[in-house]
Amino acid sequence: MNKTVVVAPLSGIRVNEVVQTGAGWEVAATGPGCGTCPSCGVASSSRHSRYRRTLQDLPTQGSPVTIRLTVTRLKCRTPLSSRWTFTSIRPSVTGPRERRTSRVREIVRLLAHSTGGRPSERLLACFGMAVSDDTVIRNLKRSSRQRDAGALRVVGIDDWSWRKGFRFGTIIVDLERRTVVDLHQAKAAADTAPSNCC
Repeated sequence: MNKTVVVAPLSGIRVNEVVQTGAGWEVAATGPGCGTCPSCGVASSSRHSRYRRTLQDLPTQGSPVTIRLTVTRLKCRTPLSSRWTFTSIRPSVTGPRERRTSRVREIVRLLAHSTGGRPSERLLACFGMAVSDDTVIRNLKRSSRQRDAGALRVVGIDDWSWRKGFRFGTIIVDLERRTVVDLHQAKAAADTAPSNCC
């Protein structure tokens, strides 16, 4: 296949090769060779090292797409900077230590808000994006930690069962910002049941 085909509009990513496998598509790509230090804001093109990352991206016609991304780690040349090295990948592509692109993460987050863990897992599998229900809940927790600070005015509260009849949880949602405020894991049903003693 022609390497110049635009597989995905990821910012600053250069596609080297596209291969169709039995499981779907694999895209070999290279990240930018320069970037801006997140600590001091000074641009750098001084290479420290390179490493490989594997990212799940949006499916193509129902077939899963995996990006094998070569990432450049750059040196920060500012003497007073708190970081010596930083990655050249932009936050619009993916976050640190994540296994999915930012746009897949956003779809998982939106589905988790509307349907929950297990239904989101089933829907995403139909779309060609295999994500477990534990990962869906973990994304909800992460989005609740990254929410904007501010007073809550309109709040929604809901309970659900992590494990039917045994473990329960409570979710608190800021309905104005459409973000998760907090997730609480309640006690087991046996711990919360009223005692039969007189």
